[in-house]
Amino acid sequence: ADAVFRAVAEAEPEVIVHQLTALSGDMDLKHPDRFFAMTNRLRTEGTDHLLAAGRAVGIRRFIAQSNACPGTYARIGGPVKSEDDPLDTDPPAKMRPAFDAIRHLEDAVSGTDWAEGIVLRYGSFYGPGTGFSADPEAETTKGIRKRQFPVIGGGGGIWSFLHVEDAASATVAAVDNGGPGFYNIVDDEPAPVREWLPFLAEQLGARKPVRVPRFVGRLLAGEAAVLMMTEIRGASNAKAKRELGWQPRWPTWRIGFAEGLGK
Repeated sequence: ADAVFRAVAEAEPEVIVHQLTALSGDMDLKHPDRFFAMTNRLRTEGTDHLLAAGRAVGIRRFIAQSNACPGTYARIGGPVKSEDDPLDTDPPAKMRPAFDAIRHLEDAVSGTDWAEGIVLRYGSFYGPGTGFSADPEAETTKGIRKRQFPVIGGGGGIWSFLHVEDAASATVAAVDNGGPGFYNIVDDEPAPVREWLPFLAEQLGARKPVRVPRFVGRLLAGEAAVLMMTEIRGASNAKAKRELGWQPRWPTWRIGFAEGLGK
């Protein structure tokens, strides 16, 4: 806390943008509690330290990273959710620490009464430097090429994607535009796994993904992966477009997967 306070006091910012995570390396969906452990601390202790330091120097706005996909919104009702829809209160047990950490961050940032608190709920990133990229060593790309990324069950989980370039432009827009609150930062086309995964495999020159039943997916990858592939809901970007004045350069994953994976 002291080190964070010194850094913020020296910078004297008007706005703090909190993007820090520890989400590097191959994701372990069987043990997400381990994979997210340090990121959970950054989203709880780290957020609290930054907020306290920002308050001390009198910032006007605090912007923080959250997520809209995969798995934020309650797995009930329609396939696409707005910021007003309820969040998932019953995640898999090993994902609960990560969900609790995100809720802590969102509550802390949105609850500030001394600055404008903005929470950006990003979609699933793709593009350079992400697991969904043209880099043959990228985690998801490598798995798809090896046919280790199957369609589980009916593949009905709805994903909302976001090119990393569009994540950056939306974040810049949030520095001066819009009011306090939550914003889904996603592209225009939420889509089920059974649509986007075969399309991505085709763009990567990979064979068509295999299909496995839910119980096999549960054995191979764990309950969190099964829910992500079969039950999660997507998100609407209407509010971000309207209030932040933001438009994604890559409006749909169809264009982005075909043209933007390496750009």
